[in-house]
Amino acid sequence: MQTTSINPAVTAFQKKLSSPLTKKQVTILQINLGKRCNLACTHCHVEAGPKRTEELSPEICQQLIEIIHKFPQLQIVDLTGGAPEMNYGFKSLVEAANSAGKQVIVRSNLTIYFEDGFEDLPEYFAKYKVRVVASMPCYLADNVDKMRGAGVYDDSIKALQRLNQVGYGKEPDLILDLVYNPQLPSGEKFSLTPEQTKLEQDYKVFLEEHFDIVFNNLFTITNLPVGRTKLHLERKKLYAPYLQFLESHFNPTTVEHLMCRDELSIDYLGNVYDCDFNQMMNLPAKTRDGENLTIAKLLATGSLDLIDRVQTAAYCYGCTAGCGSSCGGALV
Repeated sequence: MQTTSINPAVTAFQKKLSSPLTKKQVTILQINLGKRCNLACTHCHVEAGPKRTEELSPEICQQLIEIIHKFPQLQIVDLTGGAPEMNYGFKSLVEAANSAGKQVIVRSNLTIYFEDGFEDLPEYFAKYKVRVVASMPCYLADNVDKMRGAGVYDDSIKALQRLNQVGYGKEPDLILDLVYNPQLPSGEKFSLTPEQTKLEQDYKVFLEEHFDIVFNNLFTITNLPVGRTKLHLERKKLYAPYLQFLESHFNPTTVEHLMCRDELSIDYLGNVYDCDFNQMMNLPAKTRDGENLTIAKLLATGSLDLIDRVQTAAYCYGCTAGCGSSCGGALV
């Protein structure tokens, strides 16, 4: 099993495990459509932004559509970016997954609905019953604007109200989830994400009382030391202490539920990874023979289950600290 270079400040992640981190049957296809985004958030592990141009090609998009239709075991197609809606192939993938009977998730920054050409997205999502997982790192304006840019909070509130107007958070097949990220640390006073159930209730009370907004679930996600978060920590000389903090809160009961175990993460070039974080750190998934995987190879072999062991690195402590962290929030 390949790992990234080991930080001497922490124990190699795989040594914390009682057994190798093995792959289960793949049921989730998470696709990063590219790095184009209308925002440049301080905590973005993808390092996306308005100046980025990398995105899916027509060839890779067509291969992904083939995979979506070919493998009945896939239950979820999870679209991310950048702002996934801005990148090539977004609507083609939504409609392919919908026609194949998969649940479609879009990881939306909400503010995209106010950009030219994207104003119809709430209605489009409702038409195809897309599950919207929306970034809302706090229910207070100052914290959101500090992380994501001036005015983002107000636009996010308006976007959530629009989603409510078309039925999201109200109708059973129109699911609206919010995502909490903690503020980036400025000193060695680190903390884990708050308890998810209680924080969800705080969000629901505040947003309904102040803005008449309703939603389904809150997901708490730890800031992993990847991308802009890693750069921030390194500038502050906090990278090693933060990894030590995460390791000190390692919770072995989270391992069974890690998202990397039943998903494939695909980049805009068609390369395959165990998770989005490995994708951003260029740690590719490996076949049983030690080869790197591509979606072309998945199609050629007729199998999604070519990986025995998940590739690990020091930042895996972020997913296994405390209650755990995943694209679906806390693990335990």
